[in-house]
Amino acid sequence: MSYLGVGVSPGNVAVYHHGSNLKVIDKRVRLTEVVLRCLICGLALLSALLIGTDVQVKEIFTIQKKAQFTNMKALVFLVVANGITAAYSLAQVLRCVLSMIRGRVLFNKPFAWAIFAGDQVMAYLTLAAVAAAAQSAVLAKLGQTALQWMSICNIYGKFCNQIGEGIASGLLVSLSMIVLSAISAFSLFRLYGDNNRKSNGRW
Repeated sequence: MSYLGVGVSPGNVAVYHHGSNLKVIDKRVRLTEVVLRCLICGLALLSALLIGTDVQVKEIFTIQKKAQFTNMKALVFLVVANGITAAYSLAQVLRCVLSMIRGRVLFNKPFAWAIFAGDQVMAYLTLAAVAAAAQSAVLAKLGQTALQWMSICNIYGKFCNQIGEGIASGLLVSLSMIVLSAISAFSLFRLYGDNNRKSNGRW
């Protein structure tokens, strides 16, 4: 006998049929995770390439001056952070694709904790790198009157514009990593919820 989706076993123990619904949710979460990781990988590479290849040469009083990302430590930090994030995301994409092909949606707790910790580290790393680069970009754009620092973007306009595009891509990477961290947290703590349901006779 069943009523409102709850089956009653001969021992009068309620059994909840949530297995199929959980599998659907798991597949959607995994698909969203793969899309986000692919997006992060692409945006991180784009940001690193935009900043890393940005060079502009100006002649000032017969002296050639070259503007490049290595002139600002914050931009070097952002390029390195984006490179690490792109490599990490690519590895995670391969892991997600393999797990979906094999049909193994859930994984053990230690592995889930490792993925959660990795996503958290990448989120904080990209956020710190973008914040540092954005602060340097503001100084380059506006200068600092109190310290008599002039705005270099008045001289290196093309350089500053491309750097701005790279920082914008880095910001999208950071925001996407924050969302991804929430997804990995959901996947991790879902494992504990599943164990509680199984121990209570529910699945």
